[in-house]
Amino acid sequence: MNNSGDGENATVLVVDDEPDLAELYRVYLSSNYRVRVATGGEEALERMDDDVDAVLLDRRMPEMSGHEVLEALRDEGYDARVAMLTAVEPAGDIVEMPFDDYKTKPVTKEDLVTLIEVLLQRTEYDERSQRFFALASKKAALEAAGNTGTEEYDRLTDELQAVREQVDETLDRLSARDAFAEALS
Repeated sequence: MNNSGDGENATVLVVDDEPDLAELYRVYLSSNYRVRVATGGEEALERMDDDVDAVLLDRRMPEMSGHEVLEALRDEGYDARVAMLTAVEPAGDIVEMPFDDYKTKPVTKEDLVTLIEVLLQRTEYDERSQRFFALASKKAALEAAGNTGTEEYDRLTDELQAVREQVDETLDRLSARDAFAEALS
């Protein structure tokens, strides 16, 4: 993985079974990133490699769903940031999916560029911080869809709070260490 905080060297894989939509996303992103397009799950797996920094993944596709593609990517050890980009309103089942962000179609060019920028920035964070952002995104998606009164939502909220406390503790330790280092200089 490139771990490109600078978008110009970043590679984005766009996966959508609607060829016209996949091409539109390619056009939206190609001035800022290297873009690969796949119109199905098998093709996505063929186009995926360690150079891909971010994946925009349609959730509902024939033959191989976005969830199945996501599982295969993670099973193969790819750690690219993944955003589900879909017309499917989120439900409790998203809590266990190993993606980083969830956006409901339709999306604008600005939405896509911002989404990729956020995903690329997250590659620079440690694993715990990435987990925090992924959980926060899932919580926001469920809240936007009005799916908050579920056991999955409650479990997600509890996990998000626990991770937030761990991240806060780490930041407090780093701030104290930095302050101590400055005092010594």
